[in-house]
Amino acid sequence: MAKVLVVDDSPTEIFQFKDMLEGIGHIVLTAENGRDGVALANTEQPDVVLMDIVMPDMNGFQATRQICRGENTKHIPVIIVSSKDQETDKVWGERQGARGYITKPVDGEELLSVIASVIKK
Repeated sequence: MAKVLVVDDSPTEIFQFKDMLEGIGHIVLTAENGRDGVALANTEQPDVVLMDIVMPDMNGFQATRQICRGENTKHIPVIIVSSKDQETDKVWGERQGARGYITKPVDGEELLSVIASVIKK
């Protein structure tokens, strides 16, 4: 299965993602802010990153940009998972390099489908 990095400042969201993804055999790593997420992406080389937007220190757009443009991490697909549901947020996420955008609350089937599609590419 895949190694998934979840970057979110909400312990509840992290727990839900971890429970769902580990339940089907994925390995789940977690970070509570964008800066730690970028660092973990560099060291752990996950198969995919699930990135929240609104976080302290470094927001998800900034972290996505660093991962998607970093020499050691640009091959790692980032999926933004956020409560921000405006079209401008989605477009901005894509401009930072995100390969998917899912709004919270997350539909489990949609999430698993998007993860599977970006890992296959």
